[in-house]
Amino acid sequence: MDRRRFVSSTVGALAVLQHDSVARAQSAVGAVSGRPADSVARDEDFWLNIRHAFTVDRNLINLNNGGVSPSPRMVMDTEKRYLEVENMSPSYYMWNVLDPGIETVRRRLAETFGCDPEEIAITRNASESLEIVQLGMDLKAGDEVLTTNQDYPRMITTWKQRERRDGIVLKQITFPVPPPSLDYLAHRIEENITPKTKVIHICHITNRTGQIFPVKKICQMARARGIEVVVDGAHAFAQFPFKHEDLDCDYYGTSLHKWVLAPIGTGMLYVRKSKIPKIWPMMAAPDQMVDNIRKFEEIGTHPASQRNAITEALTFHDSIGGERKAERLRYLRRRWSNRLRELPGVKILNSDDPEQSCGIGFIQVDGLDAPALAKYLMDKYRIWTVAIVTPGEYQGLRITPNVYTTLEEVDTFASVMEKVIRKGSIPA
Repeated sequence: MDRRRFVSSTVGALAVLQHDSVARAQSAVGAVSGRPADSVARDEDFWLNIRHAFTVDRNLINLNNGGVSPSPRMVMDTEKRYLEVENMSPSYYMWNVLDPGIETVRRRLAETFGCDPEEIAITRNASESLEIVQLGMDLKAGDEVLTTNQDYPRMITTWKQRERRDGIVLKQITFPVPPPSLDYLAHRIEENITPKTKVIHICHITNRTGQIFPVKKICQMARARGIEVVVDGAHAFAQFPFKHEDLDCDYYGTSLHKWVLAPIGTGMLYVRKSKIPKIWPMMAAPDQMVDNIRKFEEIGTHPASQRNAITEALTFHDSIGGERKAERLRYLRRRWSNRLRELPGVKILNSDDPEQSCGIGFIQVDGLDAPALAKYLMDKYRIWTVAIVTPGEYQGLRITPNVYTTLEEVDTFASVMEKVIRKGSIPA
């Protein structure tokens, strides 16, 4: 088979794969068109069609989609097909056939985020996106970076390295979970600003209890004081709908293998166009790229197959609809948390305010060791969760279902937890 016929047949196969999964989603959407999103959230016939797009292990109840989510079959198959194409003669097909597709990916991500494509870099994850900014900012000894003790550990580690290397000062503040309001969080940040504060680093939504922050208010408050704000959006992008105008941020990093359902090892960095020249890339780029967003993608050879399949994940996401997806995630969270919240010793540490929370839930049970509880759930019932311990403050289980999660899986988790809580101890 010659090159043209092979590529043509591959594209044809991709179209079939896309039709299979997307057609199911679009057919399901057609059946609920015009209905409120919170009504569709409870329509199991609709979500049955969405679940058919995934090939997950139903013998394991995965309630840790906040770590990494599985992709729909159409995304996996697309990635595999692109891998076959680039492997035919990598130095030709990868750089001449597949790499140009990255511009389509850039355009689609920009449409979803609501910005100029020339402000979007495709990375490998949120950590890489954020570290580009953290390590690329010009800071001097004594400059203060303000963040919280509930921001992502890898990002805290990055700032601490700059402390050791450059003499900057990292200042971490605390806040209760859940906090009384979004205004409280904004005030908590503002009251800790000093004349030496040069950077504020915040999560759009925390990876611990799923607390959403008032990003726009903080960004505008900081900008008025000449302070940079770095926004960690690892868990926000595609978990609930928003656009850049809702944030008004200058820097935003996210992973695409969480709520976008893109291939593992894909991420996105947004940098406001006027800020691009002042941020040094993590890996060197030629000086003529100083104001080019692509300078942040200069990491050497890496697979085009992962990046190019991002468009399929965005297509699948669009087929469901962002508001429907968010309301389904909220519905699943409330289903288990409302059942458990009144039991003895239980504290639900995520807010139930839709402006402050979405699909991430967090449960603490007084007297129960969270890591031991997570191990028991996995060993005995194959329920996969993650234990989170914030020393001196709280500990518990973070629960993150996704659009493929069944009610039976959520209810099984709730039933097992109910038995453990009523017993008052983790069975031996």
